[in-house]
Amino acid sequence: MKRYFGDKMFYKMVMVVALPIIIQNGITNFVGLLDNIMIGQVGTLQMSGVSITNQLINVYNTTIFGAISGASIFSAQFAGKKDVKGMQACFRFKLLIGCLILTVALLIFGIKGQSLIQMYLTSGTNEVKDVMLTLDYGWSYMKIMMVGLIPFLLVTVYSSSLRESGETILPMVASLFAVFTNFILNYILIFGHFNFPALGIQGAAIATVISRFCELFVIAFFSHSNKEIHVFLQDIYKEIKVPYSLAKDICIKGAPLLFNEILWSIGMAAIAQCYSTRGLEAVAAMNITTTVTNLFMIICYAMGNSISIIVGQKLGAGKEEEAKDTDIKLIVFNFLLCAGTGIILFSVAPAIPQIYNTTEQIKYLATTLLRIAAMTIPLYSLYYGSYFTLRCGGNTLLTFLFDSFYTCIISLPIAYCLTRYTSFHIILVYLLVQCVDIPKAIIGLTLVHKGIWIKNIVNKNEFKAI
Repeated sequence: MKRYFGDKMFYKMVMVVALPIIIQNGITNFVGLLDNIMIGQVGTLQMSGVSITNQLINVYNTTIFGAISGASIFSAQFAGKKDVKGMQACFRFKLLIGCLILTVALLIFGIKGQSLIQMYLTSGTNEVKDVMLTLDYGWSYMKIMMVGLIPFLLVTVYSSSLRESGETILPMVASLFAVFTNFILNYILIFGHFNFPALGIQGAAIATVISRFCELFVIAFFSHSNKEIHVFLQDIYKEIKVPYSLAKDICIKGAPLLFNEILWSIGMAAIAQCYSTRGLEAVAAMNITTTVTNLFMIICYAMGNSISIIVGQKLGAGKEEEAKDTDIKLIVFNFLLCAGTGIILFSVAPAIPQIYNTTEQIKYLATTLLRIAAMTIPLYSLYYGSYFTLRCGGNTLLTFLFDSFYTCIISLPIAYCLTRYTSFHIILVYLLVQCVDIPKAIIGLTLVHKGIWIKNIVNKNEFKAI
């Protein structure tokens, strides 16, 4: 039992890292749920338009995450060996690659935004008027949300670097301030309280963008105001270059992660597009399901990030056996937490859709889909635990093969065939597509068990003397 469970000090150490991330993600997703409910009160078509746009913007968000993940692997291990120069180089690399992706995203959304939204809209089972209205709602929302891509990039760079250095409180505080701001502005701008005009979904977009700039201000101001604590931020903008040898290593390790996140997010967006062929009711039900499931998945996401930080630091410090032992305990802990979370979601699933101002058919669909999602949460805990374990040791090619490659080569074609060549109901289609991820979790656990991820990848990049 000692192999799978730690002592009190172990779980105390884990919660010091994980709890701020859980709180941050929890409140962020909870406010996202409230945001979704507020928009849902405006109308089902507005909710569907926003849902489609957010699905597309999530491709950008995930790509940013993937782009900086390679540098994050190195940064966590540099932090483990107290190498400040190495951490600074990783921060600058994140900033440069992020700005490149931001430019590409703004061009794509600006030029092809309407066409991308229209891919999710079919008039076969819906009135053409409803489809066109949903397109207009989605496009008006996207035009404002594009501004928020800028602070999202900067916040992600700062937050990830601070967490890798062991600072998890400041990113949490900045996020709490942002979600509080977002919630208040949503209440004011969506419905027109306190003599403000009722802007509907445009008000929701404005509130989101303002809150992201607020989050950026808090995290940047307080992190730079305490440079004696966050040492790697000292003179961080004095130069922007990254040593060639490190940049090369990050690119080699990070390229599979970047392509992994791009392909995975595109694959998930494409699967969502497959679901949308079942009509706007399916789009609305999937929107509710995705938003609520994200809230209940926060422990899974937070523990995955905790694995990459805790285990990555131990690998960087040369404590390989301790890293392996810690990783096993973290995966088991994550599974048990997510099993409990899944039971809770399954129990409350019928009550959640009742909050929305939508049809009884959509509420029924959402309830059933939520219960299917609840049963898969423990499965995803094993998958995420395996993914972040492989990643923290630098096995990025393997993570690419069993993550996005699996999604695009297996999950997406199955979803496509089920929605194009069968008359299966959306509930059955969703269940079958979710079941496809069972082998992926088994593959991930097998790779973790073999220990091929146990590698120190920063020894040859010494920056202390620079």
